[in-house]
Amino acid sequence: MRLADLALLVRAPAALSVPGDVIAGAAAAGRPLGARTLGVIGSSICLYWAGMALNDYADATVDAVERPDRPVPSGRVPRRAALAVAGGLTGAGLGLAAVAGGRRSVSVALPLAGLVWAYDLKLKSTPAGGFAVAGARVLDVVAGAVVAGPGAGSVGGALRRAAVPAALVGVHTGTLMALSRHEISGATVRVPAATLAVSVVTAVATAVPVGRDDVGSAAKGGVSSAAPSGLVAQFPAPLRGVAGAVRSRKLFAAVGALGYLGTYGTAQVRAVRKPSGENVRRAVGAGILGLMPLQAALTARGGAPAVAAALGVVHPLARRLARRISPT
Repeated sequence: MRLADLALLVRAPAALSVPGDVIAGAAAAGRPLGARTLGVIGSSICLYWAGMALNDYADATVDAVERPDRPVPSGRVPRRAALAVAGGLTGAGLGLAAVAGGRRSVSVALPLAGLVWAYDLKLKSTPAGGFAVAGARVLDVVAGAVVAGPGAGSVGGALRRAAVPAALVGVHTGTLMALSRHEISGATVRVPAATLAVSVVTAVATAVPVGRDDVGSAAKGGVSSAAPSGLVAQFPAPLRGVAGAVRSRKLFAAVGALGYLGTYGTAQVRAVRKPSGENVRRAVGAGILGLMPLQAALTARGGAPAVAAALGVVHPLARRLARRISPT
């Protein structure tokens, strides 16, 4: 099995859409982007790739007809090897979660892995399939919020602060799943029109400021829950520059939301005009990669504009890679 075929099997570039989920959760919960958070990102990427490999194992018969060029139906990757890759990556993901975040991270990684396997092997063709995938993305955000370490608050508090970004990522994923059911045969105009409307609402909600509590606490000399300190990335804003930090947060959140609509929204508009299988499939691909500017907006919204800017830089790279290896 060649490395190139393995990259195609797991749709390697699409994993660039995963770190932003974890980072958005960490920013919302006031966690620094340290070694533990990076370990959780690695865990989520492994579980994402596991899901991609397991998907091709489960869909081998269907892909033989609809996508015969995929690694498994073409014979370049044996079906059993795809299952072995999925199992190995799942084990690696759970192991990384245990090392990076202990019981707190494992308590999220286990249900995440369960959703991945349940979706690919049982739920994909059922009405619950879309909820399973959206739930997996929600858990990615939660994984970033509950990372253990010095200064970590209670799990309950982290979950409350990460609720909005997790919900918005979940809603976005729901639109992707609604479209993905029509990638081959095409859809009625109603489907992309509905997902486009939801995407617009998602972008608007993302650009709305979190509130004034963080500004008030920082102005009094307290540490904002949305602006912690960290070694690896510039999550914090200096307390003496609170007003400027808030303006930066709003600006980056708005830019990210517009970037989200500019990529995913534009592709959905094309699908509304002509809802062919090809256009719907392109909209799904744009939505997978378009998650990155949404994550950047949510990260800025949580008080980490510099990290949001870094996520924005990754998006063009992912789009270039997607021209070589399809994310769908």
